[in-house]
Amino acid sequence: MDNEFKSRLLELRRERNLSQVHLAEKTGLSNAAIANYELGKRIPTMSSLITLAKFFDVSIDYLVGVKDYD
Repeated sequence: MDNEFKSRLLELRRERNLSQVHLAEKTGLSNAAIANYELGKRIPTMSSLITLAKFFDVSIDYLVGVKDYD
């Protein structure tokens, strides 16, 4: 999950032209959490996965790399 998740998170964030700070503000997650997810230093909690999937309007399966489409 780690590599695929961090790649997909970065891709989704960049597609929407969001900085890590802006994504953190819009989702209620910390800037440090977003940065650590993208660096692969931290694995998100289920709550964080749900928050990110809802924000980006994708499934958790897509976000973590189980599916290549949503």
